[in-house]
Amino acid sequence: MDLIRGLHNLRSEHRGCAVTVGAFDGIHLGHQAVLAHLSSCARERDLLSTVIVFEPLPREYFRPLEAPPRITNFRERLAQLASTGIDRVLVLKFNAELRDMSAEDFVSRVFVKGLGARYIALGDDFRFGNSREGDYDYVRGLAAKFDYEVQPTGTLEIAGARVSSTRIRLALAEGNFTEVQQLLGRPFTMTGRVEHGRKLGRELGAPTANIRINRIRSPLSGVFAVRVDGAGLESAAAVANVGTRPTVDDGLKANLEVHLLDRKCDLYGQRLEVRFLHKLREEIKYESLDALKEGIAKDIDNARQWLAQPGRS
Repeated sequence: MDLIRGLHNLRSEHRGCAVTVGAFDGIHLGHQAVLAHLSSCARERDLLSTVIVFEPLPREYFRPLEAPPRITNFRERLAQLASTGIDRVLVLKFNAELRDMSAEDFVSRVFVKGLGARYIALGDDFRFGNSREGDYDYVRGLAAKFDYEVQPTGTLEIAGARVSSTRIRLALAEGNFTEVQQLLGRPFTMTGRVEHGRKLGRELGAPTANIRINRIRSPLSGVFAVRVDGAGLESAAAVANVGTRPTVDDGLKANLEVHLLDRKCDLYGQRLEVRFLHKLREEIKYESLDALKEGIAKDIDNARQWLAQPGRS
């Protein structure tokens, strides 16, 4: 997959494509259906498929602390897009210039002059432009002027409801990983590099790998039974805490801490993928470090018992 960062990096070879645009947070089954449709239409027309995404997401730009938490961070989103077989991704930095761009300017500068789009697929809930007037009907109204074909993308329903990033966030917040997997078409994971922390876990009898999640906010919190891959690990049993560590920090920034069960290894600087399987409990604030130590020991026992049962991989 070819990654293009910004309109200024578009070249003549990028012109003439089938394109769609959106947040694509999570790359869930609904997104995958849209991307499969785009790829199919691109092949039929002898075009390359192109996906436009924004970084940061528009809602993060306007209200970073109130925006919905990301299901996938930027790197995870690109990896999932690549796995769908899309040819190219154009990443547009969402800034004041893009914020102030009218819908017609966006069509003209991005779709037409930038990409030379021959086919455009748009979802019925996508809006763009400084007055948010840009939608499928708006783009269709300009089709004759700019000489492109435009079609709407359908929606996918599972269990009688639309597959959406919002629905997945609700399921993650509830710890319903069965539903999350049904909607994503894969288990929910977080990936990141292991960083040096305060080393408090060692003092509490449970050394942890501290992983940067690269999100403003986390879509889930609590203590979880997980499995870990990367850095030589294959589906290693572990317990994970996602939250703000209220007993020791009481801050705002979400952290991901993973304690491997029955494994000791140096993971600093390594990239890990953490696969969430079962929620053990909510994050709580303990009255003391001794109480926290007891709580961690109980979490480890509960995670080990849950993961030891057949079929929980």
